[in-house]
Amino acid sequence: MDTPELPANLAFLRRLVTVLTIIMIGGVVTVVGLLVIRLNADPAPLHLPDQVTLPDGTTATAFTVGSDWYAVVTAGDEILIFDQVTGTLRQTIDVQMAAD
Repeated sequence: MDTPELPANLAFLRRLVTVLTIIMIGGVVTVVGLLVIRLNADPAPLHLPDQVTLPDGTTATAFTVGSDWYAVVTAGDEILIFDQVTGTLRQTIDVQMAAD
């Protein structure tokens, strides 16, 4: 029994779908590979100060680093912002709770 030959348009469409499927599989493999490589890379080192001198009577509860500053949140609801290079206190921000 002879199989009928596909029309030219249908044969082209079949090849096109096959090529697009291969390209999609290649793209997914590439994205997964890049994610694995990126997620397994060592994170950039943080430039943390060796020590932080807090004002007397304050206790640190949180710490964060900016581009050229670092901040310490104290138990007294203050945010102390220090210069990252010199370690001097730049700004003190009082955190106040909003009224309901």
